[in-house]
Amino acid sequence: MAALIATILTLTSTSFAHNGMIPVRFTCDGPNISPTLNWTDLPEGTKSLVLIVDDPDAPDPAAPKMTWVHWVLYNIPPAAAGLAEGIAEKELPQGTLQGINDWTRTGYGGPCPPIGTHRYFHKLYALDIVLPDLKNPTKVALEHAMKGHILGQAELIGRYQRQH
Repeated sequence: MAALIATILTLTSTSFAHNGMIPVRFTCDGPNISPTLNWTDLPEGTKSLVLIVDDPDAPDPAAPKMTWVHWVLYNIPPAAAGLAEGIAEKELPQGTLQGINDWTRTGYGGPCPPIGTHRYFHKLYALDIVLPDLKNPTKVALEHAMKGHILGQAELIGRYQRQH
């Protein structure tokens, strides 16, 4: 009898360590470019990937009132092993679609916390389907469309505090 090998979806970055500080270049205090993201060990049957980057500490980590959405990507093909630093829309893996962030636009918007040290959750989901074109969905609409289709997920957290 063959041994069952369990894989665990992993998400890493060469731009910052898990729970480490995010360098200024990936924030509103720098060029505001997206960090490098890499993933491995996709679950068997993965048809597409979703990436959501958000900050649950908005506006003040001492009294959070909302989760601020920084980046929404979906239908990332499973053949893609990651996203390059500063990736432009036209460089996204073929088939990748974007959702709307809380600046009401597509694309990456880096950390820009008004006060305190915030946590930025980079969440990767492996889905058993390719989603239909949701026409620039919000995070909530995308999460609704993903329900019942998540095969695995991984999380990478970075932190940032502005130097005023």
